[in-house]
Amino acid sequence: MPDRPAPLVLYVEDDRIHLILMEEVFRLLPGWELRCAETGAEALTLMSGCQPDVLLVDMHLPDMTGLDLRTRVAADETLAARLDHARWVAISADNPGELVRAARAAGFDDYWLKPIELAQMQARLQALLPTRAEEFVQ
Repeated sequence: MPDRPAPLVLYVEDDRIHLILMEEVFRLLPGWELRCAETGAEALTLMSGCQPDVLLVDMHLPDMTGLDLRTRVAADETLAARLDHARWVAISADNPGELVRAARAAGFDDYWLKPIELAQMQARLQALLPTRAEEFVQ
Protein backbone atom coordinates (compact mmCIF):
# COMPACT_ATOMS: atom_id res chain seq x y z
CA MET A 1 0.00 0.00 0.00
CA PRO A 2 1.43 3.39 -0.98
CA ASP A 3 2.30 5.92 1.72
CA ARG A 4 0.95 8.82 -0.34
CA PRO A 5 -2.73 9.35 -1.05
CA ALA A 6 -4.17 8.31 -4.39
CA PRO A 7 -3.74 10.81 -7.23
CA LEU A 8 -6.60 13.29 -7.17
CA VAL A 9 -8.34 14.37 -10.37
CA LEU A 10 -10.59 17.43 -10.44
CA TYR A 11 -13.03 17.28 -13.36
CA VAL A 12 -14.64 20.62 -14.22
CA GLU A 13 -17.62 20.03 -16.49
CA ASP A 14 -21.10 21.54 -16.66
CA ASP A 15 -22.76 18.69 -18.58
CA ARG A 16 -24.32 16.34 -15.99
CA ILE A 17 -24.22 13.38 -18.38
CA HIS A 18 -20.46 13.79 -18.86
CA LEU A 19 -20.00 14.12 -15.08
CA ILE A 20 -21.96 10.94 -14.40
CA LEU A 21 -20.06 9.07 -17.10
CA MET A 22 -16.69 10.20 -15.71
CA GLU A 23 -17.73 9.18 -12.18
CA GLU A 24 -18.54 5.70 -13.51
CA VAL A 25 -15.20 5.50 -15.31
CA PHE A 26 -13.34 6.41 -12.12
CA ARG A 27 -15.20 3.73 -10.18
CA LEU A 28 -13.38 1.28 -12.46
CA LEU A 29 -9.96 2.92 -12.07
CA PRO A 30 -8.27 1.55 -8.96
CA GLY A 31 -6.23 3.97 -6.93
CA TRP A 32 -7.54 7.24 -8.37
CA GLU A 33 -9.78 9.78 -6.62
CA LEU A 34 -12.20 11.99 -8.57
CA ARG A 35 -13.85 15.22 -7.50
CA CYS A 36 -16.16 17.20 -9.74
CA ALA A 37 -17.18 20.83 -10.19
CA GLU A 38 -19.85 22.13 -12.54
CA THR A 39 -18.65 25.74 -12.76
CA GLY A 40 -15.39 27.61 -12.71
CA ALA A 41 -16.34 29.24 -9.42
CA GLU A 42 -17.04 25.85 -7.83
CA ALA A 43 -13.69 24.58 -9.14
CA LEU A 44 -11.87 27.55 -7.60
CA THR A 45 -13.53 26.84 -4.25
CA LEU A 46 -12.56 23.16 -4.42
CA MET A 47 -8.99 24.02 -5.42
CA SER A 48 -8.58 26.18 -2.33
CA GLY A 49 -9.28 23.13 -0.15
CA CYS A 50 -7.51 20.35 -2.03
CA GLN A 51 -4.49 19.80 -4.20
CA PRO A 52 -5.49 17.97 -7.36
CA ASP A 53 -2.77 16.22 -9.31
CA VAL A 54 -4.71 16.50 -12.56
CA LEU A 55 -7.34 19.03 -13.63
CA LEU A 56 -9.61 18.00 -16.50
CA VAL A 57 -11.27 21.26 -17.57
CA ASP A 58 -14.05 21.71 -20.09
CA MET A 59 -13.36 24.81 -22.19
CA HIS A 60 -16.98 26.01 -22.12
CA LEU A 61 -18.25 26.41 -18.58
CA PRO A 62 -21.39 28.41 -17.76
CA ASP A 63 -19.57 31.13 -15.79
CA MET A 64 -16.19 31.30 -17.53
CA THR A 65 -14.09 29.53 -20.12
CA GLY A 66 -11.51 26.93 -19.21
CA LEU A 67 -8.89 29.43 -20.33
CA ASP A 68 -10.33 31.98 -17.88
CA LEU A 69 -10.16 29.43 -15.08
CA ARG A 70 -6.52 28.62 -15.83
CA THR A 71 -5.69 32.34 -16.00
CA ARG A 72 -7.40 33.03 -12.66
CA VAL A 73 -5.44 30.27 -10.97
CA ALA A 74 -2.17 31.54 -12.44
CA ALA A 75 -2.95 35.08 -11.24
CA ASP A 76 -3.68 33.95 -7.66
CA GLU A 77 -0.30 33.41 -5.99
CA THR A 78 -1.72 31.14 -3.29
CA LEU A 79 -3.63 28.90 -5.70
CA ALA A 80 -0.80 28.88 -8.22
CA ALA A 81 1.60 27.71 -5.50
CA ARG A 82 -0.85 25.00 -4.32
CA LEU A 83 -1.21 23.71 -7.87
CA ASP A 84 2.31 24.15 -9.21
CA HIS A 85 2.68 20.35 -9.47
CA ALA A 86 -0.72 19.81 -11.13
CA ARG A 87 -1.18 18.78 -14.74
CA TRP A 88 -3.89 20.64 -16.65
CA VAL A 89 -5.92 19.08 -19.48
CA ALA A 90 -8.22 21.15 -21.68
CA ILE A 91 -11.29 19.26 -22.88
CA SER A 92 -13.52 20.40 -25.72
CA ALA A 93 -15.59 19.20 -28.65
CA ASP A 94 -14.39 22.22 -30.64
CA ASN A 95 -12.04 21.92 -33.58
CA PRO A 96 -8.75 21.75 -31.74
CA GLY A 97 -6.55 23.93 -33.98
CA GLU A 98 -6.64 27.42 -32.50
CA LEU A 99 -8.00 26.31 -29.12
CA VAL A 100 -5.07 23.94 -28.58
CA ARG A 101 -2.62 26.79 -29.16
CA ALA A 102 -4.57 29.04 -26.78
CA ALA A 103 -4.77 26.31 -24.14
CA ARG A 104 -1.03 25.60 -24.35
CA ALA A 105 -0.28 29.33 -24.10
CA ALA A 106 -2.49 29.53 -20.98
CA GLY A 107 -0.55 26.71 -19.29
CA PHE A 108 -2.50 23.56 -20.16
CA ASP A 109 -0.36 20.44 -20.50
CA ASP A 110 -2.64 18.55 -22.86
CA TYR A 111 -5.84 18.80 -24.89
CA TRP A 112 -8.39 16.01 -25.12
CA LEU A 113 -11.05 16.12 -27.80
CA LYS A 114 -14.59 15.09 -26.88
CA PRO A 115 -15.82 12.47 -26.92
CA ILE A 116 -13.03 11.27 -24.66
CA GLU A 117 -11.91 7.71 -25.30
CA LEU A 118 -12.90 6.37 -21.90
CA ALA A 119 -11.40 2.94 -22.51
CA GLN A 120 -8.00 4.64 -22.61
CA MET A 121 -8.54 6.90 -19.59
CA GLN A 122 -6.16 5.09 -17.23
CA ALA A 123 -3.34 5.12 -19.78
CA ARG A 124 -3.92 8.81 -20.47
CA LEU A 125 -3.83 9.62 -16.76
CA GLN A 126 -0.70 7.54 -16.26
CA ALA A 127 0.96 9.44 -19.10
CA LEU A 128 0.25 12.69 -17.22
CA LEU A 129 1.57 11.42 -13.87
CA PRO A 130 3.90 8.53 -14.61
CA THR A 131 5.80 8.61 -11.31
CA ARG A 132 2.62 8.87 -9.22
CA ALA A 133 0.36 6.62 -11.25
CA GLU A 134 2.65 3.59 -11.38
CA GLU A 135 2.24 3.23 -7.60
CA PHE A 136 -1.46 2.63 -8.10
CA VAL A 137 -1.54 0.26 -11.06
CA GLN A 138 -2.74 -3.20 -10.06
